[in-house]
Amino acid sequence: MSHPQQRVLIGALAAGVPADAHTVLLDLGVDHPTRAGLLELRLETADGVITRARIAPGAMHRGVEKLFEVRDPRQILMLADRHDWQAPFFGELAAVLCFEELLRLEPAPRATWLRTLLAEHTRALSHLGFLGWPVRDDPALLDRLRRAREALREQTRRLTGNRIHPMAARLGGLACDPDADWLRAEVALTEELTALAHALGDRFAATRPGAGVAPVSAAQVDSFGLSGPLARAGGVPLDLRVDAPYLAYAELRELLTPAAIPGGGDAAARFALLAAELERSAALVAACCDGLPTGPVAVKLPKIVKLPEGSAYTPIEAPLGRAGFHLVSRGGKTPWRMKLRSPSFHHVAALEEILLGCPSEEVEAALASIGYVIGDVAK
Repeated sequence: MSHPQQRVLIGALAAGVPADAHTVLLDLGVDHPTRAGLLELRLETADGVITRARIAPGAMHRGVEKLFEVRDPRQILMLADRHDWQAPFFGELAAVLCFEELLRLEPAPRATWLRTLLAEHTRALSHLGFLGWPVRDDPALLDRLRRAREALREQTRRLTGNRIHPMAARLGGLACDPDADWLRAEVALTEELTALAHALGDRFAATRPGAGVAPVSAAQVDSFGLSGPLARAGGVPLDLRVDAPYLAYAELRELLTPAAIPGGGDAAARFALLAAELERSAALVAACCDGLPTGPVAVKLPKIVKLPEGSAYTPIEAPLGRAGFHLVSRGGKTPWRMKLRSPSFHHVAALEEILLGCPSEEVEAALASIGYVIGDVAK
């Protein structure tokens, strides 16, 4: 049977909307990042297979790039972690690195290692959000995953005072410095994350959730600018932590070996990769705790920071892929232009091609495995 246009309403967007032959309500569960909704797919099917897909993004657009242009760097750092609320620290990290490049400001060494620690801590938190769907029918494992996410958020709160948006980055350093008790708790948490990653990996090897669903090719990675786990699961080893090391990743290079996962670039490969990268992030956090240098976590700056004339672009490896800011300054206290590069925008755009040939009943698995956060899409 063919439907000229079938609407797929995702997550909270579907609340209160009656389903019919032309409207599908898709809810991946309370844990999945798509729960926020605000993304609509328009699909055409023939004999139960998708033949055409169109995306309707932008429902959450708030003009964040224009907001940046009327705020000074310190204010921008408080706003920069709002678009990807699954991994908020990466927004402020990308912004502060961009400002520091333009200002030629060298952060304190201890702050650099702590930023690396917080980045991998946040990567683990983000990956766990996407790993709940394939274990939704295993209550014990799902509960363990939820408790790990809550423990990560509690550690964030203990260090920064905030569970979701840390707002910890500062020009030249950080606003917080962990004590010995926090570091011990973080190391203990990495041990649980490692064990959880092994349990997830074993389950995925046995069950292969999403096998053959929505494969991503190297050509699609190139044409849509895909990155992160979506690209790596498709056999394209893009990782800025390895290809263009920043923060303390050069010193941690031996822990960044490619994960051994099944090939094919399908949903099963993506879930397996996320589990493998969870273990890697735990190892990186433990290494940062062990190698953390002594010293201050901030540098002294004037009360008013004036940006020099020029431009800077600082891409980083966020949990979903390549993220960064392009900053243009005309020598004032605020940017003249500040453009955000978000991986989710590229991933959602690629859905129009990735979903072609996907059986209608497998759309759920496809969306569950293709990482995006709606705030990161709509900006």
